[in-house]
Amino acid sequence: MSVESVRTGAPARARRSQEVLELLSSMRFAIALLSIICIASVIGTVLKQHEPINNYINQFGPFWADVFQRAGLFSVYSAWWFLLILAFLVVSTSLCIARNTPKILREVKTFKEGMREQSLRAFAHRAQGQLSGDVMAAATQVAQQLQGAGFKAKMQVRDNGVMVAGRAGVGNKFGYLAAHSAIVLVCIGGLLDGDLLVRAQTWWAGKTPYEGGGLIADIPPQHRLSANNPAFRGNLFVPEGQVGDAVVLTQPKGVLIQDLPFAVELKKFNVEYYPTGMPKLFASDIIIHDKASGEQTAARVEVNHPASYKGMQIYQSSFDDGGSALTLKAQSMGALTKPFTVQTKVGDATSLKRGDSDSLRLEITGLRVINVENMGASDNQATDVRAVNLVSTLDRHLGAGSKSPGGKTLHNVGPSFSYKLRDMAGQAREFNNYMLPVNVNDRAFFLFGVRDTPSEPYRYLRIPADDQREIGGFLRLKQDLADPALRAAAVERYVGRVGTGKPADTLEALRGSALRAMALFAGDDPVLQDMAVQGVSLDGKPLGRGGLSALSHFLDVRVPAEQRERVGETLVSMVNAILGDLVDVGRARAGLRAWTWTPEQREFLVSSVLALSDGFYYPAPMTFMLESFDQVQASVFQVTKAPGKTIVYLGCLFLILGVFAMLYIREKRVWVWVSPRSPQQSDATMAFSVNRKVMDVDREFEQLRHRILEKHT
Repeated sequence: MSVESVRTGAPARARRSQEVLELLSSMRFAIALLSIICIASVIGTVLKQHEPINNYINQFGPFWADVFQRAGLFSVYSAWWFLLILAFLVVSTSLCIARNTPKILREVKTFKEGMREQSLRAFAHRAQGQLSGDVMAAATQVAQQLQGAGFKAKMQVRDNGVMVAGRAGVGNKFGYLAAHSAIVLVCIGGLLDGDLLVRAQTWWAGKTPYEGGGLIADIPPQHRLSANNPAFRGNLFVPEGQVGDAVVLTQPKGVLIQDLPFAVELKKFNVEYYPTGMPKLFASDIIIHDKASGEQTAARVEVNHPASYKGMQIYQSSFDDGGSALTLKAQSMGALTKPFTVQTKVGDATSLKRGDSDSLRLEITGLRVINVENMGASDNQATDVRAVNLVSTLDRHLGAGSKSPGGKTLHNVGPSFSYKLRDMAGQAREFNNYMLPVNVNDRAFFLFGVRDTPSEPYRYLRIPADDQREIGGFLRLKQDLADPALRAAAVERYVGRVGTGKPADTLEALRGSALRAMALFAGDDPVLQDMAVQGVSLDGKPLGRGGLSALSHFLDVRVPAEQRERVGETLVSMVNAILGDLVDVGRARAGLRAWTWTPEQREFLVSSVLALSDGFYYPAPMTFMLESFDQVQASVFQVTKAPGKTIVYLGCLFLILGVFAMLYIREKRVWVWVSPRSPQQSDATMAFSVNRKVMDVDREFEQLRHRILEKHT
């Protein structure tokens, strides 16, 4: 390489470096960064952050969920690109301050007394007049008047006169520096209190997120952060009567465990409710155990009232179940099986064997003792199954839940628990069952909810409570319906009651029709079962498994269209009457007192018909009822160590002072050129400028002109 090329290359590199520096410190670059930060903040506000990935897959689909995850949109404020933008904004604003501070300091120190006389005539606010006394005396008087008006003044003596320059409001310039410094301080505080320091330890200190499960105490050291970690923010889960000393930091892939220099013991979790049952106060009575000294410190943590200890804050974030003990009773929803009891806890899993190899996994996910629901009036009024239209009934009641489109009426409907049933393939459905019957349209129902994915609302199977507000009456009717012998006995009672005086062949035909109708309703009809096995469908819809849908499909297959409404009314009326006889037969076999068939008991039968029909589509072979529970509550604390908090507060103070200075302090300058007119008089030319034009500028100029010029002529 020649000497000449080296000489020409150095200035080129210097020029490029200067251009990069100019770009980084330019206003347009900072505004572009702020615009990106604003857009990212909108995304972080609209899109729920740090949700389970399955929630995003259900919401956006697998493709876009993967794209958004790779872009860091599910954790915007800890994404690498967001932190990088903040860092560039700090650099850009710092360079801008460094470049402009010397110029601002020079400008606030100068009075600009070197202004030429001719230049004063170009100002929008200018005036001329005469002053008494010679040039020096007049100039001195002008300087004194400016000082009396709040200006600092300086005189420059020239051969042909004296220039008096005044300035006021130089704090406006410092407002610019304070506001820009505030941006730097807030960004630095945000970087310190954000995920940057934790990320740095995963990049350079060998820490990796933990993606498995198990106890926190068993997680290896490479997934744990030191108790001396300078900044972190995570959740601490502590059940009542237990102690927690490790914070969970959620990462894009797994979690990191932050060990604490102290342990938090939850003595009692307190929750207060409004009269409607809505919670109004969460509070935790805790004891902080210092690991080094053994000191114990009692504290109370409430929402918006954290406890502080050794530079760390403990916030009341939320509350959860701490492993409540539940006693569940399994009730069959399919083939006849005996009820059985399960002793379990929230968070535990239990295997349920079905046959030799098939099994289900029962996973208890939650217990809610208080449930405030909208129990306003709905449009689902009582239906007489003897006059029901099959199609409209199916549309209204299949998969029906507690539908309340009317006005809101909030009530606490008692405890509920949620669980999952997972099959051998790992697929699971979620269930949510209430412990007590819930009044819907002035009738009591047990509600058994189900949904296929977490993004869906629960669909509720409504099972009517009997006269003892228990589920036993419905279960007994369901079991009796599945027993062919009892169905036959109920049919004989029905035929004997309605067939009095009719010929034998008519009675036999009536008996056959009744048995066939009850078999259809019970899901035991062999013809319909064979058609279902062969994949036969009607108008693209699968054949009914039992209940009203099976009757409807039977009519579609066997009855001409013009006769279906009449035959349907007769068929449903027959089934309804036989079910009433089945109730009497079943109660007699169980040794119970016969019903007198009050209006309430008839409404129970109407609701049971719909529940039996919906029960064929319940996606589980059994449902679980909550017999009893021993609640154990737990607090979820957010533990933070935020060294940047003080820096952010200082930045906020600078921002307030800077904005106040720039908006309410105006930089004002005035020049008065004093030249000799006679030994006892002097001519004066005055000019006035202000950095921000407001409505008061003209008035201020007139007051200043009157004070300086007219007062001394």
